[in-house]
Amino acid sequence: MMTQGEFMDVTRLQAEGLTIKEIAAKLGYHPATVSKWLTTGAPPAARVKTDESRVMDAYWRGRVDTILQKKPRLLSTSIFDRLVAEGFEGSYPTVVRYVRHVRGPRFKGAAASSIPIETGPAEETQMDWSDCTEWAIRWGWDHELFCLGCVLCWSRWRTVWFASSLDRQHTFEGMVRFFEAAGGVPRGVRIDRMGALGKSQGRRFSLHPPTVEFATHHQIEVIPCLSGDAARKGKVERPFRHYKETFLEEIELDGPPADLDELNHRAGVWLERRVYRVAHRTTRVPPAERFEVEQRMLRPLPASRFDTAYVDVRKVHRNVPLIEYGAVRYSVPPDLLGQAVEVRRQVDSTMFVVRWAGTVVATHQVAAKGTVEVWDPEHRRAAERAALVRRRRPPGLSGCLCKWCGSGSCV
Repeated sequence: MMTQGEFMDVTRLQAEGLTIKEIAAKLGYHPATVSKWLTTGAPPAARVKTDESRVMDAYWRGRVDTILQKKPRLLSTSIFDRLVAEGFEGSYPTVVRYVRHVRGPRFKGAAASSIPIETGPAEETQMDWSDCTEWAIRWGWDHELFCLGCVLCWSRWRTVWFASSLDRQHTFEGMVRFFEAAGGVPRGVRIDRMGALGKSQGRRFSLHPPTVEFATHHQIEVIPCLSGDAARKGKVERPFRHYKETFLEEIELDGPPADLDELNHRAGVWLERRVYRVAHRTTRVPPAERFEVEQRMLRPLPASRFDTAYVDVRKVHRNVPLIEYGAVRYSVPPDLLGQAVEVRRQVDSTMFVVRWAGTVVATHQVAAKGTVEVWDPEHRRAAERAALVRRRRPPGLSGCLCKWCGSGSCV
């Protein structure tokens, strides 16, 4: 459709003596169209579209307004997916235009230009934690919530793992799960200057012994970033905004998860549908396609899985077969009085085991806060039998005939 400026060009060229065919050839229009404009003496009026003829009509605009009232930060991609599921037949740019009209642009221009830092296939993985406790509070959970992101830098293939802590054991467990999901190990893992993995001394960062053991077990190099070098680890930092503004906001609209297991399951489904098969903005290739190439270059997984469990040593009471763990006393077999035992609990597990001399001697469920003692029924029966033996004294004997003493000399 002709604009006012183009119509002025037509009148100017006609005044210069050009024919209608010459004007049409110069401006790229059909001669009949130019003749019509000159006959009417004005450019054609703009077409007026009724609301009924628009794809983004009053109904769909109302749906977008309702979603934005509930989730003001929700991305246009999430809004578009929800509308399509409800029967919307318009395009994604149509939704983007209306969302920008309502909310305005999300980002401003950067202060300075930058370029991506390139890495080769299987050369480097980046990992980091992000605090998501805000959502745990809104869902009524009684613990903190953190997200561990890991990404293969060349293919941009990534995983997310939600956990209740970001301590050393959870960090190791999340990295092992990433290696297992990828089917191999890269040559290096780039980390932030995390206190759980090392100690900062000015610009220096020295790894803790367990971190060195982890790196040796997997034959990888743990590479700490320099202080203030955020761009070096941007491949794992930037997706966190995507997880929070898209994934967590979407599942909250659909209904909050009941626990960590459900949250991690839904995260896996979301990655498969919304990340792996979608062309990456930088590489222009879906991560799943590049991952097929990079996966073949990863080193094999270790023969044995790295032990990420919490391990503590406790001493059994000398008179009562109980150990203290997490401010609660738990029972063990009564023949372990005074012995040192090992308590082992897997990451995010509600069960723990007690081992003595390499043998599991007790298994307990982690008790609720405020619990004083937890007894295994078999341990209690054995302890009661032992106590009765100690208290029964044959006539004429003042000592004890218990199985621990045996000499009859204790009182």
